[in-house]
Amino acid sequence: MKTCEHVKEAKDLEPSKHVCEECVKMGDSWVHLRICLDCGHVGCCDSSKNKHATKHFHRSQHPMMRSIEPGESWGWCFVDSITYDLSRGVKHAQVLE
Repeated sequence: MKTCEHVKEAKDLEPSKHVCEECVKMGDSWVHLRICLDCGHVGCCDSSKNKHATKHFHRSQHPMMRSIEPGESWGWCFVDSITYDLSRGVKHAQVLE
């Protein structure tokens, strides 16, 4: 089973706002939101025009993010291309296949 070391460093973070601040500043919209599990940055998903969550990864090299959409409990490691079930938190992350 694939795993990565990055999930061990991830934090259980909650967003302070449910908006993509970068899209708001641009007067643009988004499809879904993701939170960086290193610093808490909230950005829009890759289905969104601006892809701010992925751009944040490329700028910061923070490897782990998770969806903050209602009812979703998955996370993603950008470096290792692994999806995790985070329904029980990052300390109990399980690889989704």
